[in-house]
Amino acid sequence: MDRTVRLSLVTPPDDAAALLETIQQWTSVFNAICAYGVAHRIRNGVTLHHRLYRMLKAQHPALRSDLHIQARVKAAEALKSAFTRRRHGLPVSCPRSTLCPPRYNCHTFAIDWDARTVRLSTTRGRRTIPFHLPAYAARYAKRPVSTADLVYRGGRFSLHVVVELPAPETVPSDDVLGVDIGEAQPAVTSRNQFLGQRFWKAIEGRYFRLRRALQRAGTKSARRHLRRIRHRQQRFRRDCDHVLSKQIVASVEAGAVIAVERLTGIRSRARKRKGRQNRRFHGWSFAQLRRFIAYKAEERGCTVAEVDPRHTSQRCSRCGYTARANRRLRALFRCRACGFTLHADLNAARNIAAAYRAGPGRSETGGLPVNQPDVALAAAAAGSCKPSPLGDGR
Repeated sequence: MDRTVRLSLVTPPDDAAALLETIQQWTSVFNAICAYGVAHRIRNGVTLHHRLYRMLKAQHPALRSDLHIQARVKAAEALKSAFTRRRHGLPVSCPRSTLCPPRYNCHTFAIDWDARTVRLSTTRGRRTIPFHLPAYAARYAKRPVSTADLVYRGGRFSLHVVVELPAPETVPSDDVLGVDIGEAQPAVTSRNQFLGQRFWKAIEGRYFRLRRALQRAGTKSARRHLRRIRHRQQRFRRDCDHVLSKQIVASVEAGAVIAVERLTGIRSRARKRKGRQNRRFHGWSFAQLRRFIAYKAEERGCTVAEVDPRHTSQRCSRCGYTARANRRLRALFRCRACGFTLHADLNAARNIAAAYRAGPGRSETGGLPVNQPDVALAAAAAGSCKPSPLGDGR
């Protein structure tokens, strides 16, 4: 189990110049490999190495051989992703970076947790650089490390170190939690939990309106203000997703399964929207939230499973009758067959949990066996169900 720790480097001018030069040369090698791979339709790392290593090493002799190899490895990963997108008919261009973070391994960096220093290979030789360890990452100190990426952003250097942790020993359980992730309501679970805060959306809207007003002004002070607040909305959204994912994972026991909708490609499938709705929809960070849930669940010994999102909002979680007319309002679900009434997001969360139970089998660290009964019955049997008051159980 891997975790990434971000270390802030304390770089005097001489060390900063050496690190920046290393990043620039590493980026040049990365871009050259990507351009060659796209031009010759090659994504195999071994083939790229044999064709380009000697030439690029002659062009950048100060760059360590292992850094050349790591640039080729990262370029091959980018090329595979680009060719996969092209094969699926998605728009794609040649991978190119302005300042691509170099990847270090055991041959090119060494970290001393006690002295709070890291020794890095640069184009000007090895440099010993102090770093600051954040409080939240103190528990990861002195763990075995595998790789690290050197990032230069906003005039500051940071080292993203990947540490290795032992996997938790948990007993898989049959506990399943369905989670409906949405724009208006951040997350609703199948256990009647409404997680997150709705005012988050208002704060993001305020950041957007402030940026738009400053961009319209175009004055020198407005541009200075824009530089000061850049990435602020992104950091706020990341913090909200961390809080929300922590609440979701904390609501289940170790070894349980967290079932979420498979939302990949939803922006191309969903109905076109206009104005503010379109902006909010395209700014929805569901993929980031999904990643946060996954790595927090792994540390707790839980499994995150994706289910087909089709009809989860239109199916009655009590009788199984599916119709678009069941979803009369955004927050109200009323079954046209049995009269069952419930909050629409809660009904969807229950359907997500039921869809996982009816899935193909058990996951490696949790889940339910095959051939579990689904709560969704045939529509023909829906007429035998009696209406249920708002908020009633299954």
